[in-house]
Amino acid sequence: MRRNVFFALHLVAIALLGFFMVPPVLAEVDEDEDRDTKRWQEKAVALPAAPLPENLLPFYVSAATDNEFFVDGVSLTVGSDGVVRYVLVIQAAGGARNISFEGLRCETRERRIYAIGRLDGTWSKSRNEGWQRVRDVPANRHHASLFFDYFCPGGAIVADADEARDALRRGGHPETRRR
Repeated sequence: MRRNVFFALHLVAIALLGFFMVPPVLAEVDEDEDRDTKRWQEKAVALPAAPLPENLLPFYVSAATDNEFFVDGVSLTVGSDGVVRYVLVIQAAGGARNISFEGLRCETRERRIYAIGRLDGTWSKSRNEGWQRVRDVPANRHHASLFFDYFCPGGAIVADADEARDALRRGGHPETRRR
């Protein structure tokens, strides 16, 4: 019986020793990751010209919507900061049209709206300057479609604007597996 108690205490001591030795290594990794995240700096963004109908590239979102979705091919850029920026145009079945200048960050699966288009072709800067997680939900799935199917295949950013435009023209990026 004493041998079993000694053995059990020995195992507990080894487990505790291992427990207390591991966290410093993990803490260093976490601190490095935090430092890398904090180092990211978004570059300054200039608002693009209002989109012209001849530059709009349609893209498929889902069968669950009657809206039509377009990206202005001229406004499409892939920044050195790792953000794909574009003008998004959503045409509702009833004729209403929403225009926004947006960005997708493939590395973190986030999006943001820089500005909303006005009827006169000018922009109104967004009041919310924060990044939001791209969610793949039936309502408002257009951001998820752009992320998964066109601009961030496999979670990696496209190399340049030409690759992104090509994905839009093809109906999806070649590296994207259709679900």
